[in-house]
Amino acid sequence: MRAISQNELGGPEVLHEIQVDKPRPGPTEVLVKVHAAGVNPVDVKTRSTGGRLGRPPFVLGWDVSGVVEEVGVGVTLHQPGDEVFGMPLFPHEAGGYSEYVTAPSRHFARKPANIDHVHAAGLSLVGLTAWQSLVETANLQPGQRVLVHAAAGGVGHVAVQLAKALGAHVIGTARQAKHEFVLGLGADEVVDYTEVDFAEAVGDLDVVLDTVGGDYGIRSLPTLRPGGSLVSILPDTADALRDAAAGLDVTADVVLCEPDQHGLRAVADLVERGLLRVEIDTVLPLALAAKAHELSETGRAKGKIVLSVA
Repeated sequence: MRAISQNELGGPEVLHEIQVDKPRPGPTEVLVKVHAAGVNPVDVKTRSTGGRLGRPPFVLGWDVSGVVEEVGVGVTLHQPGDEVFGMPLFPHEAGGYSEYVTAPSRHFARKPANIDHVHAAGLSLVGLTAWQSLVETANLQPGQRVLVHAAAGGVGHVAVQLAKALGAHVIGTARQAKHEFVLGLGADEVVDYTEVDFAEAVGDLDVVLDTVGGDYGIRSLPTLRPGGSLVSILPDTADALRDAAAGLDVTADVVLCEPDQHGLRAVADLVERGLLRVEIDTVLPLALAAKAHELSETGRAKGKIVLSVA
């Protein structure tokens, strides 16, 4: 089968197409023929630094959507022919930039019936990240005020819709050019972070979701009301956030998204009910994975970048 691999760390140019043996599913696993694979910032970071995968060679990619081709011993959840999507094995190597992947059956859920594989491939990681951050960690409630940083980005644009579906008052940060898009997602307010200091423009918040990193989390702490919750999806910020939040009447947590069928089903339900959609910025063939990474590194994508595989 075809796959995109790398033999060294570096820029997008290190990505190249190879031929490898088609995998076989082990006990409790399924073999999925990949129709589309999402590209995420964690892919870019891992390509250049090795991340949690260490030294190459390895095959990047965690967001996938496709069709079950074979099931291993003990699998009853899915059958050959089922259309599924998921974020298998994250943060361990899953090899999503390839024609087939194998992973535990419960790392996948049925693909929402009202979207295609391209959109489903862009849904798993951002959907699970938003769900695990806002619902399971921050316990966001109807009527609460939530600030979503980088509201037009991959995680951000899904988080805005999820928060709105939960009945929250949603504020997003985004460049002026993306305000119309963010408001169209359901946001009640949008702050242009290039023109004003968001920490002075907003306050009395119940929840802040930091998808940017750097000093955004620490600068967001004063915007929270007593008992408020800040959730960051950047593991590198964990220690600094804990130190900054010490002694304040707020909580600061870092979420590293986990494969979870329950969350996938919840997100899929929102999609099928018309309460959540994935914005696709660009679709490129698998062979142009390097170009997809170049686009991702610009930070200008509105929504998701997806590789068409099948």
